[in-house]
Amino acid sequence: MPVYEYRCVANGHQFDLYQPVGAVPPACPICGSPTRKVYSAVGIIFKGPGFHVTDYRRPAAADGQGGEKSEAKASAGESGKSGGDAGGTPAKS
Repeated sequence: MPVYEYRCVANGHQFDLYQPVGAVPPACPICGSPTRKVYSAVGIIFKGPGFHVTDYRRPAAADGQGGEKSEAKASAGESGKSGGDAGGTPAKS
């Protein structure tokens, strides 16, 4: 069972409570007023392959040559189509 943090609606008292998922929020143990669950940010950092930063990053084009390389690849791809074989990887079946 997880530990949840609650805040009193009337006076702002905060407390932690160990209770099951989906349980009804308890009354404040100090004044008896209703409470609300407190949500806070968590520090998660995703590293390694398979995440947006590494998978969808544009190629390094800081020197201004990134556009020229993509144009050269596009024109080479068009000329390869006329030969019948595009030279790509075969489709998986």
